[in-house]
Amino acid sequence: MLLDRRFDKLTQIMDELGGEAVLLTQEHSLRYFSGFSGGEATCLITKNGEKYLITDSRYTTQAARESCDFEVLMIGRGVTTTGILVSLCEKHSIRNLIFEDEAMVCSTYMKLRNALAEVALLPVGDRLIRARMVKDKAEAGAIAAAEEIGSDAFRYILEKLRPGMTELYVAAELESFMKKAGAENLSFDTIVASGYRSSMPHGAASKKIIEAGDFVTMDFGCIYEGYCSDMTRTVVMGEPSTMQKEIYNTVLRAQNEAISEIQPGKECFSIDKAARDIISEAGYGQYFGHGLGHGVGLAIHEAPMFNLSDHTVLSPGMVITVEPGIYLPDKFGVRIEDVVLITEEGIRNLTTAPKELIQI
Repeated sequence: MLLDRRFDKLTQIMDELGGEAVLLTQEHSLRYFSGFSGGEATCLITKNGEKYLITDSRYTTQAARESCDFEVLMIGRGVTTTGILVSLCEKHSIRNLIFEDEAMVCSTYMKLRNALAEVALLPVGDRLIRARMVKDKAEAGAIAAAEEIGSDAFRYILEKLRPGMTELYVAAELESFMKKAGAENLSFDTIVASGYRSSMPHGAASKKIIEAGDFVTMDFGCIYEGYCSDMTRTVVMGEPSTMQKEIYNTVLRAQNEAISEIQPGKECFSIDKAARDIISEAGYGQYFGHGLGHGVGLAIHEAPMFNLSDHTVLSPGMVITVEPGIYLPDKFGVRIEDVVLITEEGIRNLTTAPKELIQI
């Protein structure tokens, strides 16, 4: 039933673009529309409902179990994915094939273009990504579980964090905790940035030693049942300076204001503006260079986006981050990030970790 509802989304896309079939090659599309979690496969779904999953011997058993509505076709010696696609297009009289142009590498496209000379290849753009924007109950539950593992990891690291540790050591402690708590993998490379490095929004953990007086920004997440979590917390090692407290409180105020504005029917850009206005009015607008947030799901960055150019209307079931920041070059930076689920009534904040300024 779940995959049937998702097939309906593909049918709408085929109707819109005039295609007789959709070719799926990106791992998150494969999982969402077929259930296959192996990643290395190609999926062809026709408008008439024929479903094929093409993979090799490493994954055929897994594919048969996870994608039971699909006919699994195996590549191997003398049998290629391209050759199978040529045969399927001929069998089903496919003359217009929709493909994932934003995920397919040029060499694969050229191979397809040459093999399917009589078939028009129609780029899908961001339609498949946007089809995943609204999460069902199971998806939202998996994200909430992943986010709770992250919140627990933050509480754990507060008991361990001390001056003299390297950023890499702190990252390893966070990652180990999350995997021991049931995470399948990391959502992305863990960010631990201390002192002057906390002014780098994506400062991956390094050998730098954490020192007294440092802000320490930790941005991390894990995958649970295929779905990602994401959160950021910034703490201070010892007594914060007046300026550190001012910057931190400004970021927290901006985040709280943005969260209070989120509700169904609002456009994404207006939520970004609510946070950005507070930071700008405090005199730090030029130091908040990124968007306020991004969708989270099978991928760590999904539609919609909280930024000034996204006019997507918020709907119940969307899951999105709220992560304002201020970054003073070569001094320090602060980011606070929660993940929120849009509901009929407003939001449910999935991030339960404390976010007042914590002194270690």
